[in-house]
Amino acid sequence: MEEALKDNIMGALELVIDPELGVDIVNLGLVYDLELNDAGILTVTMTLTAMGCPLAGVIVDQVKTAVTDIPEVKETEVNIVWTPHWTKDRMSRYAKIALGVQ
Repeated sequence: MEEALKDNIMGALELVIDPELGVDIVNLGLVYDLELNDAGILTVTMTLTAMGCPLAGVIVDQVKTAVTDIPEVKETEVNIVWTPHWTKDRMSRYAKIALGVQ
């Protein structure tokens, strides 16, 4: 995938806010990988801050909605993984400041 397209997709995913933390999934470091195949199917590999997150379905729906305006993306699949384990070290400086984390 071209870097410009990847940046565009990541920018769209910055609109997906984790409802519990109030920070977007990109800056939280929840998005691990993006793959777009020749048929236009985007696979977003990501994690959540905790297993059993009651809002997982909401976040998955928001991810799918966020990328609908990107012409290259025809369909989106969200792959939730638990390895590697998410830690606060994956958060951007912005997210750490917003949440008061050091």
